[in-house]
Amino acid sequence: MDHIIIKGARENNLKNVSLKIPKKKITVFTGVSGSGKSSLVFDTIAAESQRQLNETFSAFVRHRLPHYGQPEADSLENLSAAIIIDQKRIGGNARSTVGTVTDIFTVIRLLFSRVGKPFVGYSNVFSFNHPQGMCPECEGLGTVATLDLEHFFDKSKSLNSGAILFPGFSKESWRWARYAYSGLFDNDKKLKDYTKEEWYNLLYADDLTLKNPDPRFPPTSKYEGIVPRFHRSYLNKESKEAKGEAFEKIVTRGVCPSCKGTRFNPEILSCKIGKYNIADFAAMQVSDLRNVIATIKEPLAATMILAINERLKHMIDIGLGYLFLNRETASLSGGESQRIKMIKHLGSSLTDMTYIFDEPSIGLHPKDVHQLNELLQLLRDKGNTVLVVEHDPDVIVVADHIVDMGPKAGSNGGTVVFEGTLKGLAKSNTLTGKFLSRRNPLKEIPRTPDGYLQIKNATLHNLQQVNVKIPKGVMTVVTGVAGSGKSSLINGVLPKIYPETLCIDQSAISGSKRSNPATYTGIFDTIRNLFAKKNKVSNSLFSYNGGGACPECRGIGSVTIDLAFMDPITSICESCNGKRYKEEVLKYQLRGKNIWEVLKLTVADAKDFFHEQDIQPVLQKLYEVGLDYITLGQPLSSLSGGERQRIKLAAELENTGQLYVLDEPTTGLHMSDVDRLMGILNKLVDNGSTLIVIEHNLDVVSQADWVIDMGPGAGKEGGRVIFEGTPAQLVQNKTSATGIFLGKYLIHP
Repeated sequence: MDHIIIKGARENNLKNVSLKIPKKKITVFTGVSGSGKSSLVFDTIAAESQRQLNETFSAFVRHRLPHYGQPEADSLENLSAAIIIDQKRIGGNARSTVGTVTDIFTVIRLLFSRVGKPFVGYSNVFSFNHPQGMCPECEGLGTVATLDLEHFFDKSKSLNSGAILFPGFSKESWRWARYAYSGLFDNDKKLKDYTKEEWYNLLYADDLTLKNPDPRFPPTSKYEGIVPRFHRSYLNKESKEAKGEAFEKIVTRGVCPSCKGTRFNPEILSCKIGKYNIADFAAMQVSDLRNVIATIKEPLAATMILAINERLKHMIDIGLGYLFLNRETASLSGGESQRIKMIKHLGSSLTDMTYIFDEPSIGLHPKDVHQLNELLQLLRDKGNTVLVVEHDPDVIVVADHIVDMGPKAGSNGGTVVFEGTLKGLAKSNTLTGKFLSRRNPLKEIPRTPDGYLQIKNATLHNLQQVNVKIPKGVMTVVTGVAGSGKSSLINGVLPKIYPETLCIDQSAISGSKRSNPATYTGIFDTIRNLFAKKNKVSNSLFSYNGGGACPECRGIGSVTIDLAFMDPITSICESCNGKRYKEEVLKYQLRGKNIWEVLKLTVADAKDFFHEQDIQPVLQKLYEVGLDYITLGQPLSSLSGGERQRIKLAAELENTGQLYVLDEPTTGLHMSDVDRLMGILNKLVDNGSTLIVIEHNLDVVSQADWVIDMGPGAGKEGGRVIFEGTPAQLVQNKTSATGIFLGKYLIHP
């Protein structure tokens, strides 16, 4: 019972894997991307644990839970309930904040109801989601939507020539008729020539009695200006039209003038602890809030203070001390989201659980990784089993047990190539073992810039009047702890000054849930044509968006049940078994494979399968960016942030003279793949482009031509440039955390 025992695991590319994993220990799973780590940990161990747990619930509950198929394995023994702490963004709406999702705000609400003066109500009214607590004007959102008149009208046109740009009020629409036939305006007069009275009547007049309306004006209607009409029709109620690009162009959200963004009504804000109300607590940086909480000495508050303090300490320990409790969860990065989830579980009193982490070091500066390690050890020491999929050597070192998957990716992976201790891994001949102790030397001869990009007096978010020169024609790496201002400077300020900036980020790739690497890169059309020509049938048969689609799931491969107030449930289509196509389509073959089997090919295997000139160069680019293990038909929505970034990068390999920004491109990359990435980055620069890379990985920092280090800390302790120069100069700088860790990296293999 002291080991999880896996026998004959064959999920995805796993090749009959049998394994014993010690319980109540930290086991780290290593290996190149696509080697089978996730197939073993998530698709086998986690999936079976959750499937069996779901089986214990009633049929009513089971039908409302995700449906997990039994993974391909002979047997799994001694599983405990698994909690997955992944990098999926927490998301949520504008009412979901760091304070609400960590439950810290729940305790703070209780605190104010018990010791706040004057007493204004019990803890529930201290919620901006409660009718008695929220600001009545913004209804607890802190922001209000307003109509942007500059984008709503084209003042160089008249009502008849299409002066109103928003589709809902466009020419000949029934709303447009309320103005054109009101008798108040010359419909051929340009808006820029309107008198003050005409402008007022068009925009704001309400309940106006019309003297000479056109007979076509609705006789039972009252005249209402565009602004009140728009607010009533779109902003003050849920409207299907209040979405989409056209709506976003003409509506801006600003701070609520009534509550000044605090979300609460005046009565709630009048209740204070010392000199602070609950909105002040929510707006403080976590590191500052902890200091304020420590000053509260009322005996009645002791247990609450203890609970709040413990969670705030965990946030600071894991490098999130720069966040605010009122920060919306939708704005958090994947790495921040994962660490927020970890905080929640650290406060749990459950033991004998299995906690599963997906690369928890992502987004962390080397300075903060040891704090992450301490939290992993804390979970273990509470009596839990901790399974970690990870590439970072600084996390691997705390493992009690290591499982290395490989030897390579895709069909060349799927086996356990090493299991044992860190010392044993370092001596092994696996890719992880070889690269574990390897260190890139500092770049000896940095490139010479051919000009500079200048940023002056930048103040976005926590930036403190930043002035910086970024060299052109070279590779600049921007470093600093999480929250130091790197993204604010490079993703926020730079593109506004230099609109030609191409940000190759990790955001979702535009396209439907039907999109995959084959459709995104354009090679699917060629593949369908090859099938059609070989089998002498229409190429539309081989489109799962067209004639060949499974009628049950309409070519998606899965069926989703919308449960309204709960997350939708998605399960594999039972009709086509997830293959997307009608059975008769799968009878047609190309070189011994049907269309579904071709879409199941990895990029590496597809390179051997296809020799066509329309396909080979595309596959080669995907191979070069380290995506040789993904399949042609893999949904784009299933790709990790790092994979999405690299598929975008593949499209840029032949371009020249661009200004590129890459945000943490080593995300999800094995140590052995960082060399391949560096080759691509250098190729972009050698093609005449300027490259700016936000990165923590010291292999990348050591190979930069120029380094800009932000800091010294996070939040209000950051926002300054503390170093500019070459990597060699950075190592000599004793005030830079990055410089100190780069020096240690170079000295200690």
